[in-house]
Formats: sequence, C-alpha cells, structure tokens
Amino acid sequence: MPNSLLIEHNRQQFPKSVVRLAPGIWSAIGFAASNMHLVEGQSSVTIIDTTESTKAAENVQAAFLKRTSKPVGRIIYTHSHRDHISGARVFAPDNDIPIIASATFNSDLVQIDQDAIAPNRALGLRTQAQFGFGLSHEERVSLGCGPGDRPMEGLGAGFLEPTERIVADCEIDLDGVTARLILAPGETADHMLVWLPEQQVLFSGDNWYHAFPNLYAIRGTPYRDFKAWADSLDLMAGIGAEVLAPGHTLPVTGKDRIYEVLTTTRDAILYVMEYTADGMDRGMSMNDIAASITLPDELADKPWLGEYYGKIGWSARAYAAGTLGWYDGNPTQLGTMSDADRATQLATLAGGTAALFKAAQATQDLQWRLELCDHLIALGEPAEGMKAEALVALAETEINATARNTYLWEAKRLRGDGEGKG
Repeated sequence: MPNSLLIEHNRQQFPKSVVRLAPGIWSAIGFAASNMHLVEGQSSVTIIDTTESTKAAENVQAAFLKRTSKPVGRIIYTHSHRDHISGARVFAPDNDIPIIASATFNSDLVQIDQDAIAPNRALGLRTQAQFGFGLSHEERVSLGCGPGDRPMEGLGAGFLEPTERIVADCEIDLDGVTARLILAPGETADHMLVWLPEQQVLFSGDNWYHAFPNLYAIRGTPYRDFKAWADSLDLMAGIGAEVLAPGHTLPVTGKDRIYEVLTTTRDAILYVMEYTADGMDRGMSMNDIAASITLPDELADKPWLGEYYGKIGWSARAYAAGTLGWYDGNPTQLGTMSDADRATQLATLAGGTAALFKAAQATQDLQWRLELCDHLIALGEPAEGMKAEALVALAETEINATARNTYLWEAKRLRGDGEGKG
C-alpha cells in the first residue's frame, strides 16, 4: 500500500473543484497537475495558466463556463513549465488574444532544440519516471504537486507563444480589474506573480505550494537559485495578501496564515543553504550532508513543508553542486573507476560474486540492497529482478511522490514492462 501520508496529502490538496477566491475570481483545482485561475472583467475574462494538456484545459473551460460565459480576453503565464502553458490553444483557438509572460520566459520542456548538444533523451526518460508515465492510477497515486489520475490527451499540445513580454514590474488593466505583474524568480527564473490589490488576491505560480519546495527536480534541471527563491518568498510575504492562489494545491486564506506559510518556507530554504554550506566548510562529504540534514523542530512540524514534492536531501545536493560544483573537496573523488571495476573490487572483498549476490539477498536495508544490485548488474549478473523488488518496496514507504513514481517506473523498466507509455 502507498504511504498513508501521501494518500492523505493527495486527498486533501487536490479535490476536483472550482474554488471561489473573491467575487468574479476562481481557481480550478484537481483537474490536472497544476491549477488554473480565472479573473472576470467587465466584458471578458483573464485566464492565468492553462494546465498541461488540451483535454484538461477543455474540462476546466467547461467548469468555468458554469460561472461566466464571458469570452477570454487574455492569458497570463506565471512561468514556463509545461504544466502551466500547454492548454492555451483551448482558450485562444484563433490565437488572437494577448498572451502575457515574463520577458525571460524560456521553457525547458517546450520546443527543445533537437539539434543542440544536450541530453534530451535522458531528460525525457527521467521526466517520464518522475511523473510516472505508464504507471496505473493505483500506482501513480499522486504527483506530489497534483493528482496522479488526470487526463493526458493532448499533453503539451496546446502551447501558444507569449505575445507580450514583461520587462519590469508593472500595472495592467484586466478589463476593469487592476492587476500588478511582479517579476519574482523562484522555481524558475521567469516567474511572474499576479497581484490583485483591490481584491487582495495573490497568484504565486509555483513559488509556493503546500509541500516542501522542489528546489531540485530529479528529472534534471539547471540550478534553481535558492537565494532568489527565498527572496521572492520574502517579497510575497510583504504584500499582505488575504488570499494566496498557488499553481498547485489549495488556496490559502487569511493574512496571518499566508504570512506564516510564506516565511516558514523561506526559512526552510535558507536552512538548507546554511546547513549545506556549513557542512561543506567543515569538510563533510556530500553523502553525509544529505543523509543527516533534517529541518529544525520549528519548521519540521509545518504540514506545508512535508516532503511530498521536493526533498530536503536532494536539495542539499543541488545547492552544493550549484554553488561549488560536483567536487566535494575529497581528493579521492578526483580519480575515476568504472562501475565494473568498482564492482569487481567489491566482489573480491565479499569473497566472490556469489557471496555478493547472497549479501544482497540477505540485507534488510533496501538502499544497500539497491547499491549491491547495481554492482552485480555492472558485473553482468542477473540482479535486475531483485533490484526491481527493492524499488517497489521502497516506493510503498515513500512520502515523496516523485521518488515513489520514479521507483515504480524504473522497476517496470527493469522487468521489461516498457517505458514512458500511457
């Protein structure tokens, strides 16, 4: 059975619903991996973000039409991740309305240059693993940031290029509704907040959601600037919103609660930075830093900092690599051994390959079993089935949805059940 905390997080944060934030303002929750928002103006509406697929966008469109039949006058992208930009064509079939985004808008999942020297296949496979493509609904219980069970037809198919790019914070008119667009780098460098001062509603994009922030995505991303993200959370906390509408999970209401969730999330990011930097300064290995880091008690008990999406140990590794690179200061790491050479040496220490295989079968430490299986596989031994079993067992204990999905997806691949289908 999946981890009960992950199941409860999924149940509480992604109920399929249209939530009224203020008069004429709604959020669509649980229809897709990300939320969509609607702001009703005098004769038209503004759509903020457009989900990951055309089918999900069509479902949200039908739900929004029950609230207002006014035509869409403009679309705003809070940032460039595919799950926020891929349903735009549903709301602008003739591509004849303004589509507004940051001047730095630059998606890493849309229109990848296939001629560039880049690990695009690796990115694609790791993305499929992180989000559990090809897993059943029962296996993919959650994405951590959204429901696992959602429509996939037209995934990535409805993207439209921005027509207006915002170079500095500015005020715009949403057909009678005053909005302030605020550049606020965080999960991506091109993040843009939408603040409605009269209604006191703040649309945060993915700079905040009800989970430990995804400071590093295991699908593979460039370094996400931790300090810039923390600074943007500080900026958001100072706005004094009465309603916080995130790009994932339920809205948060009440000025004091919003201030609390934003400042504690900021503090959690700063803590990861400080702990990791201190560990590196003291000569700790990256493995020891990642294995030992936990949030302090005053942060660890906050429900919105549960590791349902981001993971603290992964974040520490990303911060170390993003600031000082892969070398951890131990000169042993400057040399190189192939996986097969290292496995051969370990097998010799164990008393032979058969003894190594027996040790992998005997250990109750699932992480150690995985590592021993990797050595056996490097030696050409048939340990794929044992590794797959260990991955499935780990998945059932995981609170982190992306780790769970990756474990299960990779287990299927090892068993020859296919990859990236569904």
